[in-house]
Amino acid sequence: MKLDFIQDPGHGWLKVPRKLLQQLGIEHKITHYSYQRADYVYLEEDCDYSTFQAAMNQAGLSFTCRDRIADEKHSKIRSYESFRPALENKSAQP
Repeated sequence: MKLDFIQDPGHGWLKVPRKLLQQLGIEHKITHYSYQRADYVYLEEDCDYSTFQAAMNQAGLSFTCRDRIADEKHSKIRSYESFRPALENKSAQP
């Protein structure tokens, strides 16, 4: 499986399908330092990336990264909504 690792000069994020986090059973372990947009979660590199990597290893799954460098000084990822598990997203809707 190939996943994008996106970075700007100050930080980096691994773009992961939300469904994969749910399948691994780790969605509740992801912090609000990561971001979300549509069906993807952008795992921050300092903590959430390693949580994901450990879960993948435990499940016997592997992935490779495609490095993507943001063209701007601050990646647009920083403007995305902070991560919340899907259950919280659904309960916040009227």
